[in-house]
This record gives sequence, structure tokens and C-alpha cells, in this order.
Amino acid sequence: MSHVVVNAARPETREQRAWYWYDWANSAYVTTTATVLMSPYLTTVAEQAACPGLPSGQDCTTDLSVLGIPVAPGSLWFFTVTFTTILSAIVLIFIGAIADRSPRPTRLFATFAWVGAFAASLMFFVAGTNWQLGAALVVVAGICLGASLVIYDSILCRIANENERDRVSSKGWAFGYLGGGVLLTLNFALDFFHENLGLDRAMSTRISILSAGLWWAGFTIIPYLGLRHLTGTVETPVERSAGVVRGSIVQLRSTFRDLANYPQTKMFLLAYLFFNDGIQTVIGSSSVYGSKELGFSETTVLGVFLFVQFVAFFGARLFGRVAATIGAWRTVLYGIGLWTVVVVFAFLVPSKSLVIFLALALLIGIVLGGTQALSRSLYSQLIPRGREAEYFSLYQAMERGTSWFGTLIFGLVYQFTLSYRWAIIALIVFFAVGGVLLSRVRMREGIEQAGNPVPSVI
Repeated sequence: MSHVVVNAARPETREQRAWYWYDWANSAYVTTTATVLMSPYLTTVAEQAACPGLPSGQDCTTDLSVLGIPVAPGSLWFFTVTFTTILSAIVLIFIGAIADRSPRPTRLFATFAWVGAFAASLMFFVAGTNWQLGAALVVVAGICLGASLVIYDSILCRIANENERDRVSSKGWAFGYLGGGVLLTLNFALDFFHENLGLDRAMSTRISILSAGLWWAGFTIIPYLGLRHLTGTVETPVERSAGVVRGSIVQLRSTFRDLANYPQTKMFLLAYLFFNDGIQTVIGSSSVYGSKELGFSETTVLGVFLFVQFVAFFGARLFGRVAATIGAWRTVLYGIGLWTVVVVFAFLVPSKSLVIFLALALLIGIVLGGTQALSRSLYSQLIPRGREAEYFSLYQAMERGTSWFGTLIFGLVYQFTLSYRWAIIALIVFFAVGGVLLSRVRMREGIEQAGNPVPSVI
């Protein structure tokens, strides 16, 4: 095997600083809309449609009809996310191959981001009993977000060498939590003072949702301008005459065959799709869990999530520093262990116990960004050069290939028990399986198989 040159870490570059801004941009939607507001808001809209005139605080026991299928209003959000992730798993595997073959991948990245931001902004018009519009826009925004992240994540391989990626990825995640926290602070203030401003609760929520879409669109301009000079992959694996789409399909067939040559990459992907499924389901269900199961007001839930955002900024930076000492692989394994503790802790939190809920939020904030940021940088080491977006499309698509399972399990458990506690404790299996699989990944061997330089600390 030929030796590859190990690159020394450099000072932060202008491209890296531009790259961070997309974490800042999309985290506003992920935090304000997808995590905090849209889940309970869409649930409330669905309940009004299924049970008109239902007194506040009472459970709606009448099902919605979704294409003839009975769905409890409390499960609508989770089944919508399930459908989105399954559809994404099909769509995103094509996005990376197209991006690598596109002469302007940054333009493609920005297009997906802006279409997703437009859908997110249109969620402002979800009101009354119009849950169908809300569900449709969640699907569009989710797919576009995933498509933009495929290309965005692949750019990490272009702008950071093997000894910089843990630092750059962790700082990007941290920057994202800071940006999401800033907008959430403004939305929290709007929620707190909505009566003074002559707004009802529904209108203040809709304005906050609109602000997240506009934030996502506006700040995407910075990475687009800073990275627009980047081109597609330097070598075209299939004939250029095949065209972008047909050539991408041909290349994907080659990729799946080629993946057999990288067993450690396959093992990492399998581990990631399990433990990340658990993370995403905990994040996506935490807002409705806090409001519907633990009995906290929407204002209190917003405040706790605001607290999580700023803790997560420091948590992501902390994980980056720990990884520089003991390696990203071990740090992620410890993070998965902490996520297991989070699930058990959440199950045991008493209703309306704010102090214990804040302790849970503190733990989530510490572990939240670090595991995801370091997983991204770990995977980037296992990708053969020249096919970064294509392999990151597998990263996103395989994640979505089972992340529907977490939300499906959560929704089904609630459907049969009408208890979010039993739904959340069921997620512990995802962290257990993911942790066991990750512990079997031999990172050094996988990096060498991909033909990449081995970092100083793995």
C-alpha cells in the first residue's frame, strides 16, 4: 500500500469561516420550527380538526383520516416525519452523485437550501384546522434540508484536512447551536410578550415559524458567496456523455458495488444510522414530550430549549477538545453512553418538576452537538477521495433509511398507550445497538482502506 502524506493542521481559513454559516442558517429552522414549535403546534391544529371545541387540557380521542388511514392527532407529527425520512432515503442517494458531477455544487446546495427555507416560511399560513398544509410543508422542507446537508457535509472534505476536521466540524455544530439559540431567544421574547403586542398565542407562534424560514434563507447567502468558487469532483468516474442524471445513476451502481471494498465504512454507517436515529427521535419528540407529557407551558418549553441551545454550544466545543486528546471515536462512544442515560432520565422525570427537567436539559445540551459533529468528521475520514458528496448522500440517506423507525416506534407506542413516557424509553435500543456496532469499527484500518492520511489522533 502506498503511503499518503499526513497534513499538519492549519490556522482557520476563510473558506472554513464561510462554511460555518450554514450551520448557523439551518439551525434556526431545525431548532425553532422542527424541534420546538411545529410539533406541538401541528398537534394542536390536528386536534382542533379532529375534535372541534375540545376543552384545553383534555386528550382528543378522535382519529384523523390520512388517505383513509386512522391517525391519532398526537401521532400526526411523528408519522409525517416518518414519511419524510423514508422519501428522503430514496431521493438523497441521487443528490450526492449529481452534486459530485455538477460543475457548481455550491449553487446546487444553495438552491435546495432556499427552496427548503421557502417551504419553512410558508408554514406561517398553517392555521385553524389546516393540518394538511402543515404536513405537506414539513415534508418539502425536510427533504430540501437533507439535500442541502449532503452537499454541505461533503464540502468539509474540501476545506479541511484530516487533522482539522474534528475541530472544524465541532465548531460548525457549535456555531449552529449559537445561531439557533439567538433566534430562539427572540422567539421566546415574542412568546412571553405576545399579549402586550396585541397577538394571540397562535399568531406569535406563526410569526416565530416565519422568522426561522427567513433566517435560514438569509444567512445561506454567506456560505454560498464564500464557497461558490468550488467545483465538482476533479475526475469523472463515468463518461461525461452519459449526462448528469443518467451518469449519476450509473455511478451509484458502482458506489454500492465499491462499498464492499470498505467494510469499516459500512460498519460505521450501520452504527450511525442506529444511534443517530435515537438522537433525532429524542430531539424531535422532546418539545411535545415536555408540553404534553410533563405538563409544562409552551413558554416554559421554549425557555428550556433556549437553555439547551447555549449549553450545546459549549458542549460541542468541549467534545471537540476531548476528541483532540483521546480521539473522536472514543469520544463518540462515551457520548452514546450519555444518550442512554438521557433516555432513562427522561422517562423518570416527574410531571411539572422544573428543576429536574432543567437537569435533563443540561445533560442533553452537553452531549447533543458533540456526538453528531464528531460523527460527521469521523465519517469524512472513511470516504474515498473525489466522491465526497456521493458518499455523504449515503450518510444522509442511510440515516433516513432507519430514522423513520424511531419516529414510527415513538408514534406507535403512543398510539397504543397514549403515554409519551413509554414511547421515549423504547428508544434506548437504538443507542445500545449503535454503541455496540461503533465499538467494532476499526478506524485506522478503514481510513487506510479509503486511501486517506491517518490523523494524529483518531
